[in-house]
Amino acid sequence: MAVPTLQDVTKQLETISGAENIDPDVPILTIDDIDSLDLMEWLYSFQESNPEIPADESLFEEIDETVTLRSIYDRVLATVPS
Repeated sequence: MAVPTLQDVTKQLETISGAENIDPDVPILTIDDIDSLDLMEWLYSFQESNPEIPADESLFEEIDETVTLRSIYDRVLATVPS
């Protein structure tokens, strides 16, 4: 199973949100061009493209000023079946 890279995920979110040059280490809540609808649209797109990865809305539970795209990506990797 091919798992998208962090760079792939970043590019997908940039495309969906219209944000340019998302730094995956910057807290998501501080990026003006990204809102909760963008995150959900990204998730649904990710699920459609990667049905074998059981990522769901729980990825965004406990999101605060410290959560980055990298930490979300780490949560995605944690759902990948062995």
